[in-house]
Amino acid sequence: MRNTPEIIEVDSTQLEDALRRAEQSLDEQDYRLFRAIADSYIYVADLVEDKNTSIRRLRQLFFGARTEKTDAVVGRKGAPPDTTPPSDAASAVGEPDATESDQSTASARKGHGRNGADAYRGAERIDVPHSSLTAGDACPACEQGTVYEKAPGLLVRVTGGPPLVAKIYQLQKLRCHLCGRVFTAAAPAEAGSQKYDATAGSMIALLKYGSGLPFNRLDGLQGNLEVPLPASTQWDIVAALATQVAPAFEELIRQAAQGDVLYNDDTTVKILELMGERARQAALDQQTPGDEEAPTRTGLFTSGVVATRDGQRIALFFSGRRHAGENLAEVLKLRAEELDRPIQMCDALSRNLPRELQTIVANCLAHARRQFVEVYDRFPEECRYVLEALQVVYRNDGVARQAGMSPEARLQFHQQQSRPTIEQLHDWLTRQLDERLVEPNSALGSAIRYMLKHWDKLTLFLRQAGAPLDNNLCERALKKAILHRKNALFYKTQNGARVGDLYMSLIYTCQLNQANPFDYLTELQRHADTVAAAPQDWMPWTYRATLATLQPAA
Repeated sequence: MRNTPEIIEVDSTQLEDALRRAEQSLDEQDYRLFRAIADSYIYVADLVEDKNTSIRRLRQLFFGARTEKTDAVVGRKGAPPDTTPPSDAASAVGEPDATESDQSTASARKGHGRNGADAYRGAERIDVPHSSLTAGDACPACEQGTVYEKAPGLLVRVTGGPPLVAKIYQLQKLRCHLCGRVFTAAAPAEAGSQKYDATAGSMIALLKYGSGLPFNRLDGLQGNLEVPLPASTQWDIVAALATQVAPAFEELIRQAAQGDVLYNDDTTVKILELMGERARQAALDQQTPGDEEAPTRTGLFTSGVVATRDGQRIALFFSGRRHAGENLAEVLKLRAEELDRPIQMCDALSRNLPRELQTIVANCLAHARRQFVEVYDRFPEECRYVLEALQVVYRNDGVARQAGMSPEARLQFHQQQSRPTIEQLHDWLTRQLDERLVEPNSALGSAIRYMLKHWDKLTLFLRQAGAPLDNNLCERALKKAILHRKNALFYKTQNGARVGDLYMSLIYTCQLNQANPFDYLTELQRHADTVAAAPQDWMPWTYRATLATLQPAA
């Protein structure tokens, strides 16, 4: 049985002194380990000392965040939201009963994980004729009727194999015993002229930048399956492929600039080349203090920009020193002058705003809502009211989405169904601060002040047609970059980051538009010259129609 550890108090000065002694006595690898442990301790200690840190936030830090759905947070399931203010029940507006569709949705059983034959759209389909009968033959059972064609029976067979498969063509060689001349069989057309087929590059790119499988991990997997594919070779293949598909990526950027709504946000990234420059610059700054011309930007970001227009969604990724607002400004420079200002959805960070070009800014309602989720354990009654009021808004937005309403119809619907609840919520939030019902500097007071400060941008959906509620679309896109960061950890160079951004943009845009990214990347390679000449015809939602026009008529 383990002994209870002795609890000691250590301040930052003592910790730094200990680390300084460790740096002198330990090797570099061990010192980095102890430095990381100390930094983690300081970070957690600061969180514990912060008055705004809740037990919920610490639990999420150590064990990960669970769902933030209202029913999971407030512990109620199946009941209609109660938007009655906790201190003013007499002024509440009654909510309508749940409709039959709402009740059936709530009681619907979750998916069982099985897929029918129609779900296997990429599967090879093999027609198997009957061994003895054809349509029009006499029935062998009754000998009086005639058999006719019906819908075929379906049998799904799934097999496994290496992600990349190799074939070896053994070309027969014949040698004349008299003159010594050698005659070699001609290679079949399907053998191609290159060792690595176009599909090989597509699969490597999809595994690496779509599913987060590092080159060295695929190297090990392929080696175990006896079809070797070195990590260095994988990079050579995708780097060469990137030059062929680059025109499609550039066209995606141009079309994204014409979007009606643009979502943007940031996540961190490691690019060793730029991190080395930062370290060298820091050393120079120590040697020549006071140099005002030295660059001060040290952060490295992967920015996600998602644009929507005419039913299409375009996802773009940019990695480097620029933050989300600057990358969005670069995209919007390609916007046609005759178009109106687009709606921009982001959180309230100033670095998300493009300073050079104007947009109609909407702030993420989910970010404001999350602050109440984090302090629910400490202020359950007040937070329940806020969360259930916002639940009404999200439920109404779901109804509008399922009904396929136009942006104008959706705006009118929210004004009729959501505005009363939102106005009542605003009055309640204002009263909490004006009447000193909540301590302004408490965690709940901070959440209320944030929401009131950005109220107009948080409620743009009540005044502007097409304005979204939150930035979840962009945050889901950034999970591609986060998945890559968790598995591959870093990019070595800025060029490697550029290649990763290109593939993530093409792959995730395909997924957003229900296009097959493997097939799309393969066709871009096979028609590289045509893509370069007219990239607008080779978008994920148009390339199949373009292919149909290139195929010769039967």
